[in-house]
Amino acid sequence: MKLHELSPAPGSTKKAFRVGRGAGSGNGKTAGKGHKGQKARSGGGVRPGFEGGQMPLQRRIPKRGFNNIFAKHFAIVNVSDLERFDNDTVVTEELLVETGLVKKALDGVKVLGNGDLSKKLTVNVTAFSASAKEKIEKAGGKAEVI
Repeated sequence: MKLHELSPAPGSTKKAFRVGRGAGSGNGKTAGKGHKGQKARSGGGVRPGFEGGQMPLQRRIPKRGFNNIFAKHFAIVNVSDLERFDNDTVVTEELLVETGLVKKALDGVKVLGNGDLSKKLTVNVTAFSASAKEKIEKAGGKAEVI
C-alpha cells in the first residue's frame, strides 16, 4: 500500500456544505438561513438556554442542596477485599490500583471495616474507619496513615 492509495472509510466523510454558490447549488441566495430575522444576521442568534424572554428553565427550577467544593473524595476498599494479599504484604495505594481493587486513588484511599481479615498486613493508606483499624490490628497487622 502506498500513501496515495489511502482513503477514508466509505461513509465516514461528507461533502462540504457550500453556501452562497448560486441557485443550482441548493444553498444559494439566503445561504440556508431563510428570510431575515435574528438568526439570518451576521453574528445573530440567541445564547444557549434563551427562551425568547420567557423565564428560562434553569431559573424556573428550584435550587436545592449544597455542593462542597472542598470535599475530599476517597476511593473505598473494605477490609474483606484485603484478604487477597499474602501475609506480611505492605499494601499501598499504588498496589491497590495495580491489582484493580481501586480504579483511581482520587484524593486518597479509605479502608472501611466491612468483612473480616485473617492475614497479617501492613496497610499504608490515607484514612481508616475505626472498625477497619481495629480489625487490621486484631489480625496482627499495622494500619498506617500516610
